[in-house]
Amino acid sequence: MAEKLPTEFDVVIIGTGLPESILAAACSRSGQRVLHVDSRSYYGGNWASFSFTGLLSWLKDYQQNHASEEGMTASWQDLIQETEEAIALGKKDETIQHTEVFCYASQDVEDSVPDTDALQKSSSLESSATPADSLDSASLPKERQSAYSTSYEVPSRHTEESDRELSLSSANVEDSLEKEKDCGDKTDTHTVSDEDKGEHKLVVEDSIEQPKRNRITYSQMVKESRRFNIDLVSKLLYSQGSLIDLLIKSNVSRYAEFKNVTRILAFREGKIEQVPCSRADVFNSKELTMVEKRMLMKFLTFCLDYEQHSDEYQDFKQCSFSDYLKTKKLTPNLQHFILHSIAMTSESSCTTLDGLQATKNFLQCLGRFGNTPFIFPLYGQGEIPQCFCRMCAVFGGVYCLRHKVKCLVVDKDSGRCKGIIDAFGQRISANYFIVEDSYLSKETCSNVQYKQISRAVLITDQSILKTDSDQQISILVVPPLEPGTTSVRVMELCSSTMTCMKDSYLVHLTCSSSKTAREDLEPVVKQLFIPFAEVEADKDELRKPRLLWALYFNMRDSSGVSRSSYCGLPSNVYICSGPDCGLGNEHAVKQAETLFQEIFPSEEFCPPPPNPEDIIFEAEG
Repeated sequence: MAEKLPTEFDVVIIGTGLPESILAAACSRSGQRVLHVDSRSYYGGNWASFSFTGLLSWLKDYQQNHASEEGMTASWQDLIQETEEAIALGKKDETIQHTEVFCYASQDVEDSVPDTDALQKSSSLESSATPADSLDSASLPKERQSAYSTSYEVPSRHTEESDRELSLSSANVEDSLEKEKDCGDKTDTHTVSDEDKGEHKLVVEDSIEQPKRNRITYSQMVKESRRFNIDLVSKLLYSQGSLIDLLIKSNVSRYAEFKNVTRILAFREGKIEQVPCSRADVFNSKELTMVEKRMLMKFLTFCLDYEQHSDEYQDFKQCSFSDYLKTKKLTPNLQHFILHSIAMTSESSCTTLDGLQATKNFLQCLGRFGNTPFIFPLYGQGEIPQCFCRMCAVFGGVYCLRHKVKCLVVDKDSGRCKGIIDAFGQRISANYFIVEDSYLSKETCSNVQYKQISRAVLITDQSILKTDSDQQISILVVPPLEPGTTSVRVMELCSSTMTCMKDSYLVHLTCSSSKTAREDLEPVVKQLFIPFAEVEADKDELRKPRLLWALYFNMRDSSGVSRSSYCGLPSNVYICSGPDCGLGNEHAVKQAETLFQEIFPSEEFCPPPPNPEDIIFEAEG
């Protein structure tokens, strides 16, 4: 390290996930001196996004257990004084388990990529594909192409129109973040103001090209690696959600751009259908009869103000939402749409009140930025933590990646944490410490019972529901295929989201874990896709998208862990959880705001930044 860090701060934050990044921005904005460190070489932690080769390097790092990092440590035990004690932090990140990689795309001989044969797997989903645990150092490209070289500079221009606006556009992104923008896809472009929630003008440029079924090879995916931005966690932003409100209020929205989710899909009786969302969609739908359309509109109107009609659900509070829907004389088709595609809840675990609230939330989010309730950040979910890190840096926060913290230093008399010691032996003092859960040691977390999230990332060659446009962003909930299993959330992203190469689709699958990720999600993958090399003359199978590449892994879900479950934490050390299994980001925003108000009860949480003309500089001397 060329220079040592300053030795005193007000707040030290370890980890750059979404809750920690929001807290860093809020603390820096309120005038606190913030040090934000991460032992990783990229921003976001388990909220990060990677290029294709970057994701392969991330997998390799986990398999090697970060063994190479232990050689650069200093003897920090000698720095602890007699009146102090140390709380050691974890030596390695253990939040990711059961990683398995399968490649079904062919390897071109004429256009081959060196040292990638070990990743070339056979096309069987059952047993012939080799899991990622067998990857060695020869299986990855030599250089890691990271998408996390963020420049923390204040934008050079600032217009009144951009104040308190949330820009939804897939072109003209000001901050490239080392990503290529010449994707050539023509996409919908529109800007929505926070105050204008009524009529929105939409400028549409229709692409002339029709959807094609091109042959994509593994070497092409490696060559086009930087076209991919693959999220570790799959989430969307509710258009009336707390994260959108925070982005607009704090003006962090100027650092990112977004695109509408264009379709809500349903999976029923082995077929995928588009779910009507708006009133116009309902009455234009060919999937519903006229009677069903009237029944659906009547029920959705009731859900918008269901609190005012408690007599209609009072006797069903203890029942499941699916049982309650049966009493409303809705057809099985409508019950399925409402349960899995609008409320997006489980048949067994969702109560009537939770289902009604979820349906109301869905309906309230319609129409603000489009015909669906959701928007997606261009370049992936990993952009959002970086946006808040940028705001923190603008207001004086200090950032240091690849910086490992060895321990927390606790004063024996007061029981409060007084500082940290890093891997270089430097002691840094602060008043408050915020630590992401994955940095804690096994001893500190010995009483914690973690849940797990099953994740799959797929690269395919066409959409799961083909239409005239090949630029669709879709969300689909697949109900349990067998008794005792859970529903699976499927998100399909097109190339105009800047998350995958042209003529391909990036598909995320997520569910609560009951087994390994592959065991939980592979049945759904088999229902929706066919491996590339197994495409035969069967016309029914040819209609399915071809699976080119797949990754399965389990991720720790620490969102439900209470502070009391951790052992021996000082009172001024606060813990942030990793990603939860939910579709939105509400838990992360709520956690960040709650912790901030607990630490600084008299300060406003992420207030709007001052106008440049209102800033008064103190005269020197």
